[in-house]
Amino acid sequence: MAGWVAWIRDEMVYPNMQREHADKLLPLFLSLFFYVLFMNLFGLVPFGATATASVFVTGSLAALTLVLMLVGGIWVQGPIRFWTSLVPHGVPAWLVPLMFPLEVVGLFIKPFALMVRLGANMLGGHLVLLSFLGLALYFGTHFGSAVGLAIAPLSVGMSVFMLIIESFVSLLQAYVFTLLSVIFIGSCLHPDH
Repeated sequence: MAGWVAWIRDEMVYPNMQREHADKLLPLFLSLFFYVLFMNLFGLVPFGATATASVFVTGSLAALTLVLMLVGGIWVQGPIRFWTSLVPHGVPAWLVPLMFPLEVVGLFIKPFALMVRLGANMLGGHLVLLSFLGLALYFGTHFGSAVGLAIAPLSVGMSVFMLIIESFVSLLQAYVFTLLSVIFIGSCLHPDH
């Protein structure tokens, strides 16, 4: 566990945030990572359910990221500097009226993309797994029990392969969700960083 914590701190949080804010927010990012990881893996346990396949759970996690982006950015930079820093420096003045609304919309799209990415990947993996398991039942129902029994080893083998891939995807999605949350929050806290 200490290796994971050090890796998240040194490879994800510290490179994307100033040290003082990174140390304060590190417990949150560790909690996000391990929560998403364990909820993803819990869905692979028999009779377990993947909480992160629900739009309500992923939406709550994304809303937490959005609140930290907005409140943290306004807290650190001040309200005027936060909203004016959305448009990059050096942009021609005639582009500012176009860029500002796009950047404001982008603030809300980033957490929405986090929500959709995590939920869709976890739900999609489960649907593929259930499809492979259902092959034997489908062939058994439509073409007879002998065909269903003949397909069963292939169906189970493909399902086991999908479980292995889903365990990797569980880790990958926890990493991606946490890393993108760190980047999004860090860019709102320190737009120059």
